Amino acid sequence: MSHSKTYLEQAAQIANSIDHQLMERMVDELVSLRTRDGRLFLLGVGGSAGNCSHAVNDFRKLAGIEAYSPCDNVSELTARTNDEGWATVFEAWLKVSRANSKDAIFVMSVGGGNAEKNVSPNLVKALDEAKKRGMKIFGIVGRDGGHTKKVGDFVVVVPTVDANAVTPHSESFQAVVWHGLVSHPKLMQQANKWEGLEKK
Repeated sequence: MSHSKTYLEQAAQIANSIDHQLMERMVDELVSLRTRDGRLFLLGVGGSAGNCSHAVNDFRKLAGIEAYSPCDNVSELTARTNDEGWATVFEAWLKVSRANSKDAIFVMSVGGGNAEKNVSPNLVKALDEAKKRGMKIFGIVGRDGGHTKKVGDFVVVVPTVDANAVTPHSESFQAVVWHGLVSHPKLMQQANKWEGLEKK
């Protein structure tokens, strides 16, 4: 069997294993977030940071949620990294944003952060800061979910079906899940451009 066929079959297997009931609960909580005028802070590194930027657009434009990602401000991100260190960049960003219990964070990560192994310590510290502030914690993560799964409220774990493809599957399904959220009839306030054209 070719790599491409195997990859797509694995993707189908993952899609059938995602907790769709959890996604429904995530939608309900995101609606509550919007209703109480809370903000949504999306955190991720590497490819997940790129996904966070895309998701910020969708949550703002399609769902009407005030959403932000620290990775979208390269100057602040790199200044904090240079001056205070990589491990505290997201924690410090939440503090200066005056994040509070009306708000929520949404972590996208392959491993979810692990303090013991010093993997994505910036996510770990941000998660702990969010808990201190009484924020709801969302996540889409791979592997065992890491610290995000441990402390989070609504965390989709992308199952591992191939140990050699954890990263591509995890990052791909971040997009699948968040698009499922923002296109949900309960959450979506503005139609996508092409779907809107089809109805005219």
